[in-house]
Amino acid sequence: MSALSVLCALVCAAANGAVSVLQRLAALGAPGAGAGPGRRWARLLRSRAWWAGSAALAVASVAQAAALGLGSLSLVQPLLTSELLFALLFGRLVFRRGPGCRTWAAFTALAVGLSLFLAATDPAPGAAAVPRDRWALVVPAVAAVVVALVGAAPKSPGASRAVLLGCATAIGFALTAALVKEALRRAGASGVAHLWADWPVYALAVAGGSSFALLQVTLRAGTLRASQPALTLVDALVSLVLGRVLFAEHLSLRLGAVPAVAGGALMVVGVVGLIRSESFTAAWDARDAQDARDARDAQDAQDAQDAQDARTAAHTRSRPGRTTAPRRR
Repeated sequence: MSALSVLCALVCAAANGAVSVLQRLAALGAPGAGAGPGRRWARLLRSRAWWAGSAALAVASVAQAAALGLGSLSLVQPLLTSELLFALLFGRLVFRRGPGCRTWAAFTALAVGLSLFLAATDPAPGAAAVPRDRWALVVPAVAAVVVALVGAAPKSPGASRAVLLGCATAIGFALTAALVKEALRRAGASGVAHLWADWPVYALAVAGGSSFALLQVTLRAGTLRASQPALTLVDALVSLVLGRVLFAEHLSLRLGAVPAVAGGALMVVGVVGLIRSESFTAAWDARDAQDARDARDAQDAQDAQDAQDARTAAHTRSRPGRTTAPRRR
């Protein structure tokens, strides 16, 4: 297990947590469902929160590429489940809602479960090269699953729509991570110049761009409470499968299957506990709650200004009047 790979993965997780919160904040300021997509995108492109989230996504992409270049897909992607911890911390600053006791317990469960899972499985790199026919089977299969989930989402009521879109987005990002690893492998073997004449970089652009656009739709479909578990857990699970199928990566289970299963179960409990905690209530990042907070802040500012004006007026009235001597001609 490469310490530098783990560090880069944690930087990526922190940046991804900032992405979720900042772009959800930008989505709250976008026009409602009755507006056309052109108008919604125009509003997003004028949002500083959206651009800050996009910058964080660029940082996350670079950190993820570095982590994947140094470690296995089966190591890096499970580490990214810690983005939920960072999302909650950033969300506390943005949405002004702090963690409670249940939230800290879920924090602990996720952190311990992730550490136990990685220590028990010790993900190891696999094959140096992936046969082209294997990619030819995997990419269309993954794309078909994503299309099916996106197609089913509009027919689903309430939070289930955000869950389906979150699953589709997570699968897209898992495939993107696999393509990043393949592109880096080919660049190392044949040089960067040869990379542009090969297919993985273009498949990466399509998969990454589509997943990013789908993320915007997911964040508008419902609160983070609905979409974040799918974004977090499905990405890790699909990445483990892709790591095995494509790169022949393996989990050693050096501590046995029981600690690995226990670690995975704690991760699920931690993620679900965080989402269902008092810090991730339905109103934590909802539009009405954000409007209420903005109105409350505006009222507080107005009250402070009124109090300041009253003090100024009282101070002015309390000062003794000054007489001015007549000027001599």
